[in-house]
Amino acid sequence: MLRIPVKDGENIERALKVYKRKFIQTQTKNRLQENKQFTKPSVAKRAQVQKAQYVQKLRDAANA
Repeated sequence: MLRIPVKDGENIERALKVYKRKFIQTQTKNRLQENKQFTKPSVAKRAQVQKAQYVQKLRDAANA
């Protein structure tokens, strides 16, 4: 759980901005989405390999 200390007289908009930044940096959203549905290890590994192949293909095209 993220906690953002708000000082007296501090703008609530500023606190929301800090909260959003921390939310993104801690990758809370990603973890929540991952925990929503179980992914078999074999499926996760296959997706990782496909992503690596895609990135490598892009790099090869950029170097050529």
